[in-house]
Amino acid sequence: MSHTSMTYPLGDREVARLGYGAMQLAGPGVFGPISDEARGIQVLRDALASGVNHIDTSDFYGPHETNKLIKKALHPYPDNLCIVTKVGARRDEKGGWLPAFSPQELTQAVEDNLRNLGLETLEVVNLRSMLDERQPKEGSLEPQLEALITLKERGLIRHIGLSNVTAKQVADAQKLTKIACVQNMYNLANRHDDALVDSLAEQEIAYVPFFPLGGFSPLQSTQLDEVAAQLQATPMQVALAWLLKRSPNILLIPGTSSPQHLQENLASAKVILSDEVMEKLNGIAG
Repeated sequence: MSHTSMTYPLGDREVARLGYGAMQLAGPGVFGPISDEARGIQVLRDALASGVNHIDTSDFYGPHETNKLIKKALHPYPDNLCIVTKVGARRDEKGGWLPAFSPQELTQAVEDNLRNLGLETLEVVNLRSMLDERQPKEGSLEPQLEALITLKERGLIRHIGLSNVTAKQVADAQKLTKIACVQNMYNLANRHDDALVDSLAEQEIAYVPFFPLGGFSPLQSTQLDEVAAQLQATPMQVALAWLLKRSPNILLIPGTSSPQHLQENLASAKVILSDEVMEKLNGIAG
């Protein structure tokens, strides 16, 4: 089975479950200019040529740099391409993360994404909670959601998602508007959202793990290495394959900055994990 045959609804689009996370196109720490523009363009075009139709990005990657590169590489976009972005944060002059949570800042962020991507409407906009930049933290997101709902009514946003949120925040948000997806940190070793993944699957809502390979500290595990050797795959391919089998609503957005690594990620969909192997991998969770 190729990755292109594995699809799931995201808003109004049917997307390949293996998408592309564009954050690695910007400089170190997702800050600063693109280090190799030609290679970045090639990776983006290779991704679409390989069947990817879901790209995750944000205008605070760079900032602005990644979205401008996506536009340069892919615009005018194919009709089936689903570009998902996020708002709620900004960068200081040293690349630090700061909340950008006022209605005015959220509106500006949506307008920046539209301009730099060359779009009239954003397919999905995730509201990233910055109540704690490192992890989900309880607290009301109603004022921010109301601002995005207003932008949706204006036709600037088609669907609203959430990022870095708790299960309660998801439930509270659903009282205000339909939620298309949830994007939280989740991978083989970080399983805090197990119950949320299952709950969203029952509602047919996409769950999109960021840092599916561990992020800036890649996953390392003896069990993972052993399984990879047994299956003649890389540890990272096994980690992505585990996520694909974990739940049908999981959509993957592994980032990469090289054509070779892109193809390695996409090949994860062909890695078959038995129930026995899944049980062994499940023991990695911290």
